[in-house]
Amino acid sequence: MTSKQTQTEQDPRWQNVVDRDAGADGSFVFAVKTTGIYCRPSCPSRRASPANVTFYDAPEVAEAAGFRPCMRCNPNGQSSAQANADIIAEACRIIEASEELPKLDDLARRVGFSSHYFHRQFKAITGLTPREWGAAHRAQKVRAVLQDKENTVTEAIYDAGFNANSRFYETSNKVLGMTPTTFRQGGKDTDILFAVGESSLGAILVAESDKGICAIAMGDDPEILVNDLQDRFPKANLIGGDEAFEARVAQVVGFVEAPRIGLDLPLDIRGTAFQQRVWQALRDIPIGETVSYAQIARQIGAPKSVRAVAGACAANKIAVAIPCHRVVRNDGELSGYRWGIERKRALLEKESAA
Repeated sequence: MTSKQTQTEQDPRWQNVVDRDAGADGSFVFAVKTTGIYCRPSCPSRRASPANVTFYDAPEVAEAAGFRPCMRCNPNGQSSAQANADIIAEACRIIEASEELPKLDDLARRVGFSSHYFHRQFKAITGLTPREWGAAHRAQKVRAVLQDKENTVTEAIYDAGFNANSRFYETSNKVLGMTPTTFRQGGKDTDILFAVGESSLGAILVAESDKGICAIAMGDDPEILVNDLQDRFPKANLIGGDEAFEARVAQVVGFVEAPRIGLDLPLDIRGTAFQQRVWQALRDIPIGETVSYAQIARQIGAPKSVRAVAGACAANKIAVAIPCHRVVRNDGELSGYRWGIERKRALLEKESAA
């Protein structure tokens, strides 16, 4: 093994090349001596021998050294992944502006993709199918319109893009988690079980609707946690959990104290399509690891949406099960946390030591 090969393989950037890591695109390029070209880390071309590879911080530096850009991965221009993300963003705008969800074939044709490739790229980039995206957008819109008391339920349904009352009512429970009237009445008559447990990080409240866990909150005062729950669901029936439900709380407390046991709970996650993509990405972060907001943005195919990712983390109301505490700043420093920065630090310390 040559010293050059060893040097390349020991460079952490080489693993990005081996993994064809699109998340590393833009941070460096690599040049291949035998071909005279340079590539982005995600280039799909046949992998070069590490003995022939040199890393450069930017395309212009590689070109100054006499290398030319790869025609396949276009390292000095827009990557195919970013181009696809821009096209899918345009498709999302088309869906949101349409009175009815366009057919898959028509939507794919409008953005210049085949139906199969379009569907695959849409799901990979947004985390949802085009139909699910359209449904999430309409659900968000109908919730917003229903909150305006000057609109009738029928007006809200039509304004959200449903062309018939019957079509909306067929899916109203899925869209709102309850009927439109109940939603407008602040969750009236919706049963929510709750219980409070104690952990080394203070009190932990767990609440569950018939859809799943709808809140996990931490704090110093159990009474404040319960009052906050009442403020979130002002007209719901808050019911103290029985012995079986208290096992849920014990499960959450156990996870806080010993993270490696894992936490597998049914969740009642209600948010925008974008928030749900971010929250799913958070749930994919391994225990004991942290990522930056920028990494999450790249992972969900929206690299320019770092601030929106931070907003989605701040909007998360289900502690530890949706682990927004594992997201840190680019420099590794801890950022804000709904349940207190010291609890965030303590959670990360427990997970890294587990």
